[in-house]
Amino acid sequence: MDTANIENKLKNKKIRPTAMRLLVYNLLQEKQQAISLTDIETAFLTDESLSIPVDRTTIYRTVKTFEKKGVVHGIEEGSGIVKYALCDNDCDDEHHSDMHLHFYCTSCQKTFCLTDHKIPKVALPNNYKVLDLSLMAKGICEDCNKDN
Repeated sequence: MDTANIENKLKNKKIRPTAMRLLVYNLLQEKQQAISLTDIETAFLTDESLSIPVDRTTIYRTVKTFEKKGVVHGIEEGSGIVKYALCDNDCDDEHHSDMHLHFYCTSCQKTFCLTDHKIPKVALPNNYKVLDLSLMAKGICEDCNKDN
């Protein structure tokens, strides 16, 4: 884990870099896909090398702080479970600019951020204000498609 780099990223977002925050950030960075709170908790509970206590409430608070400060964004692919992924560098506590395609694999059930595929600007009628916009594609991911 590149602790110094992660600490700097969190400090730049005005987040105190606690041990749990560093662990959650590092896990999201390593996974390179969106994961749920349960996935985060399971990863920590099965990691025998961790020297800090892990509880669901602390993980939840960490992820919600990250979301509020523009470190992660939530993705709901239709299952009712929100998954989280790291944001683009230009997200902040005022707005998220993660306007990219998300892909849910119906085979492995993983959710990916396809950051190179941007969502086009949507023209709305006057007096409409977009607060959130997401685009979810569902199908077979690259790894699962290799098996077919």
